Amino acid sequence: MSQAATRFERQREGRQAEKRRLSGRTVLAVLILFFGTVGGVNAVMIYYALSTFRGEVADHPYEAGLAFNSDIAAARAQEARNWRVEVNFVGGPDGKRLQVVARDADGRPIAGLRMTGTFAAPVDASRDRRVELTERQPGVYAAQVPVAGGRWDIGIAARRDGAALFQSKSRILIE
Repeated sequence: MSQAATRFERQREGRQAEKRRLSGRTVLAVLILFFGTVGGVNAVMIYYALSTFRGEVADHPYEAGLAFNSDIAAARAQEARNWRVEVNFVGGPDGKRLQVVARDADGRPIAGLRMTGTFAAPVDASRDRRVELTERQPGVYAAQVPVAGGRWDIGIAARRDGAALFQSKSRILIE
């Protein structure tokens, strides 16, 4: 091979080496792009982790666990009273009403209770609503339904003189 051909080969190899050489700007751009992508994905995941359902069913689970035995005793006392409580939804000119009919073991209406209803969305606690039911006639308590249609967990609680006498929870469909 001639000397000119060898020089030409070296020049060509030198140009290819220059093309393949990694500059500082390229490394900086790759690092910024990589860590920017990782940081952006982390920011999105943190946002959704903090702004969605926490996974807790009770506001104070430890205290609820401590009260478990007293809850069992209250449930046994409620069962011994043998009350019959019916929950209905009645349509009227002013919209739907929640109506609760409470009768004792002999079928007599139970008057003078402080009755409350809690409408709890199964997943979103921010949509929960609580209503006070008023006694319309002896043993019949009613209140306006404060929620839109859909599936709801409804809790009914009756108290007299500060003592809890009746509690129930069920899932309903409001149309």
